Amino acid sequence: MERKTSQIDFWYAVNNTRVLVPPKKTLETFGNTILNYHLVSELMDVAGKVRIREGRLVAMKPLILVPDASSLEMEGFGAQAKEYMDWLKENEDHIHILRYGYSLKQEAFSEQVVTDSVENVAARVKEEVKRSDRPFDAVVLGVDDPWDVCLVRLFWVVMTKSAPENIREFELGRRQEREDGISAETRIEVERAFSAAERDPSLTGELGKYLQKLGLFDHYQDRFFQLVRR
Repeated sequence: MERKTSQIDFWYAVNNTRVLVPPKKTLETFGNTILNYHLVSELMDVAGKVRIREGRLVAMKPLILVPDASSLEMEGFGAQAKEYMDWLKENEDHIHILRYGYSLKQEAFSEQVVTDSVENVAARVKEEVKRSDRPFDAVVLGVDDPWDVCLVRLFWVVMTKSAPENIREFELGRRQEREDGISAETRIEVERAFSAAERDPSLTGELGKYLQKLGLFDHYQDRFFQLVRR
């Protein structure tokens, strides 16, 4: 009976969760992603009171094509949120993205209670987030309890949206790795180093040393000297 009641609770949260502003960018394929959430919810027993929770979800680098489809670890979530995730795992025939495997952490959250209608509060938060123009910010309208189920729902929406891009980048990285022997992770770091040197020419020398340390200077030397001349 307890499990059935628990399921009713988390389905109530799932069905009453709306992602008002999704992150502009998809989850990183070769690195960790920090999602900044703003969760707006009405207090259950107090009229005219609205809670705003702010925090971040840390999605660790996806383990693409892991053999165990249930390999999604969670840290910082309550029993209802984990039960909802268990339901997703049990229904993986319809939800294949779990085969990619993530480690999800919830951390550093704060909250405040304001007096207003939930519609007005949600509208203000949406405008603030849109003005900030941060690519991994999200606004969610959900329930006050169990509120962390709303965060699982947010992560699920973002993960599902990210899957096609993650798969494309992963397959491209694997093809390039077979061709030139450079791993996708290393290639990403090299691209970041080049971008930094393009923005700040004083970093060009460090870029050269970094490429030599990796044993990749010959591979990137034409591009490096183009940067030096420019």
